[in-house]
Formats: sequence, C-alpha cells, structure tokens
Amino acid sequence: MFTGIVQTMGVVQSVGRRPTGARLVVAAPELARPIADGASICVSGVCLTVVSSDESRIEFDVVPETLSRTTLGGLVPGSRVNLEASLRAGDPMDGHVVQGHVDGIARVRDIRSGGEGQLWTFKADADIMPYVIPKGSIAIDGISLTIARVERDNAFTIALIPTTLRRTTLGSARVGGRVNVETDILARTIVATLRRYRPTESATGDQPGGADPGSGLTIEMLREQGW
Repeated sequence: MFTGIVQTMGVVQSVGRRPTGARLVVAAPELARPIADGASICVSGVCLTVVSSDESRIEFDVVPETLSRTTLGGLVPGSRVNLEASLRAGDPMDGHVVQGHVDGIARVRDIRSGGEGQLWTFKADADIMPYVIPKGSIAIDGISLTIARVERDNAFTIALIPTTLRRTTLGSARVGGRVNVETDILARTIVATLRRYRPTESATGDQPGGADPGSGLTIEMLREQGW
C-alpha cells in the first residue's frame, strides 16, 4: 500500500524487452535504502516488485499486461518516473490509500493558470468516471491529488500547486501526454456495492420498466442495515 506522496523521481536507465515482458532499470540514488529484494515500489502509479538493487539503481520485471495497460509500456532510457516505497506501520498517512493498481490511462486535455498554481484537465476512460468524485481523491502517475471538478465528456480537473509540479513528473508533462490513473478505493467500493443492489431486469419481463422489485436497493433495506 502507498499514500501517493512521491518520495523522489528516478530516471530510466534501460528497458530490456523480452518475451515475458521487460526488465526495467531505474536510477534512483535518492530513494531511501536499504531496499529489500521483493519489496514493493510504486513507479509512476504502478506497484512493481524489486528484483535487485544497489546504492544507485533499482531493477524491476514488468509483465506484458502491465506494459499494455499502463504508461510504463512507453518508457525509454531517460524517462523520469515518480517513486514511492510501500507504506510501513507507523508511517505518516499524508495522502490517501493508493494500491498501485492502475484503473486506466488519461490524457492531459488542457493546462491553464489558476491562482498560484495551475488547473489541469484530463480526458479519461469512460469506465473509470463513476469513481471520479468532486473533491474526492485520485492518483495521477502515483501522485495523491484532489479532484476540483468533474467535467463533461469523461473529463475531470485538478488544481496543481508549484511544489507538485516541481517535485514530480507532472512538471514536464504537456497537453496530450498520457498518465496512469487510479481512482479512490473507497469510492470504488461504495459504487460497486450499490451496483450489486441495483434493480435488475425481471426474468419474466412482467414488471414495469423491466425492474425486479425483490432485488433493488430500497429505503427499507437501508434502514434494516442500520443506515
């Protein structure tokens, strides 16, 4: 588990392609040591397992599924990545709960000034938008951020302060750039639970509107459950 508070940026040294995926080597001398083999590190929003490390670099194996479903598939030598070691008991929880399980990829649609920082609008995959909640949490490339507004056409806007732009890879991102998105696990849990209680189509089709009154979420059901 992570918090979305980026600890340092690393620089990709090499991406060795192979039939089983890729061996990713990242220069990260500023990430706290020691780093145990098998440890979990969030790499631009993706939870990866450490294969080996020394005082200046870290190696990871990345499977084809991860390469195809996240922006890690587009990394080349010289690319910068956000890094965060996994949370330990007693560590400060300054961001929000981040799993390192990417839900989808978004593109930077617009960047404009907003007070002392900037307002960034992202165009996202439609299937993640039910979990994007105004003033809720979201992880962009592993960075814990707060959603300022939910826009039309599967988009949302985030306010970025200068510190975030300076200390993470978003400082070098441009309009059209791709980012990894992980929605808040609390929002996903609530939406998934409510969907299970949503009225379903009647097996006979006799009910008005195709609803089965025995399967829907009702006020009575909520009261029975203590709500």
